[in-house]
Amino acid sequence: MPALRLSTVVYSQRLLDHFRNPRNAGELEPPAVTVEVMNPACGDILRLSARFEEGRVAQARYRTRGCTAAIAAGSALTEWMIGKTRAELAAVDTGVLEELLEGLPRESRHAAALCVDGVRALLASQQSPAL
Repeated sequence: MPALRLSTVVYSQRLLDHFRNPRNAGELEPPAVTVEVMNPACGDILRLSARFEEGRVAQARYRTRGCTAAIAAGSALTEWMIGKTRAELAAVDTGVLEELLEGLPRESRHAAALCVDGVRALLASQQSPAL
């Protein structure tokens, strides 16, 4: 099935699936670590939560206030995070998100950067001894 055109932006079917059927939406209670990051240029906000067990992400949740791509990227990110170690999380970059979503239009790449910022903030957080 071809990609759907919304406005003047063409999104992949994978991105649209994450947007229409978001995975891991919500927030985790402590002892999970929760951070919030914002893209000041566009106003998108990502709230990211993760619970670690035995050095790996056991659960991840997100809430996003933003565009179609930001919502889809948060969903794809949390699926990707499950089972990852801190070192694997630290290696995430915008290319990982673009691959997970089968591409991002140039004007939507800020969504991948927001997710990377969220993971970096999560790793920098010292809120939970479970990390």
